Amino acid sequence: MSQPILQFGTSRFLQAHVALFVSQALERGDALGGIGVVQSTDNPANHARIAALNTANSYPVKIRGWQEGAIVDTVIHCRAVRAAWIADRDWAMIRHTAIHDARVIVSNTGDGGYRLDERDSAALLSTDTRVPRSFPAKLLVLLHARWRERPDRGVSVFPCELVASNGDTLRDIVLGLARRWQQPAAFVEYLSQRCVWVNSLVDRIVSEPIEPVGAVAEPYALWAIERRAGMELPCTHEDIIVTDDLRSYERLKLFFLNLGHTWLADQWLAQSRSPSETVADAMNDAALRESIEAVWEKEVMPVFTAMGLRARAEEYVASVRERFLNPYLDHRISDIANNHVEKVRRRIVPLMDLADSLSIAPRQTRLRDLLTRHGMAPSTQGADA
Repeated sequence: MSQPILQFGTSRFLQAHVALFVSQALERGDALGGIGVVQSTDNPANHARIAALNTANSYPVKIRGWQEGAIVDTVIHCRAVRAAWIADRDWAMIRHTAIHDARVIVSNTGDGGYRLDERDSAALLSTDTRVPRSFPAKLLVLLHARWRERPDRGVSVFPCELVASNGDTLRDIVLGLARRWQQPAAFVEYLSQRCVWVNSLVDRIVSEPIEPVGAVAEPYALWAIERRAGMELPCTHEDIIVTDDLRSYERLKLFFLNLGHTWLADQWLAQSRSPSETVADAMNDAALRESIEAVWEKEVMPVFTAMGLRARAEEYVASVRERFLNPYLDHRISDIANNHVEKVRRRIVPLMDLADSLSIAPRQTRLRDLLTRHGMAPSTQGADA
């Protein structure tokens, strides 16, 4: 059976997001078809997951939490994954699917997913058996094999990594690698013109795995996809939004949800709070609740008001508040606090830049005080730095 959707990554997030969307769409006849999943790295801990995906015809996703004022507590069985492969073991099958069956490629390869490996070289393009080490090199080799046999048939590529302009970024890395390996202009043109590289934003809290495969997730889900000419969607779904203004969705998520998490983590660190404290615990603490509500309303909301987006921002922050109060997700603040300083730099500094560019008054004293404590200041490069 062919798999028109080739997915790189086996994370619990993808299990409860993209794969679940496709499964639900398949039931209505609104998806291209099934998914072939690739475990990109040779991590023995994930072998049991691959085995389970290959032997069971479904896996459970528990959806638990508040949604529009009501409790949701249900189990959905995902049936979209039709094959699961380990790159180092099953490269021949992955190549066959990429050449003959794939119409869409999806990825979520983690923080280091776009990092190149110096051990990869152009010699990989002349062999069918050697497996590239980095994800961009894997993608380049597979697309090169497809181009040789089907030069008129590109694919739509949907990166889901939390990287700004993720489609453009991945495209530029793959094109740069092709040029470094001195590939012909016809292949470079195929990559840039026949293949469609799509920017997108994913948003869902998937708090824990179910072993050997499955996940626990919140009801809220979003896949915002930037409209691109010629792109082919893997499915249509009520939680997929195709938009000409992806930036506004990115800013809402970054400055309300992500910044809210970082604010709570900063208070948790400063006050040496309980290691077991969750986001829901913090939201039920009167002082912490008052502080985050003040940040949202008095320091973040004025920025969206100045951009003419207050109504959308109010709707979004209401959903974030409901998500933060979810009693079923074991979302520990200790986990959120990992790499805290870098998260402050990525989530709060850009808001201050944007506020300054819009001449927002009064100034955001709470967030600016937080930056001062961490020895930071708004960038001099502007709101898009």
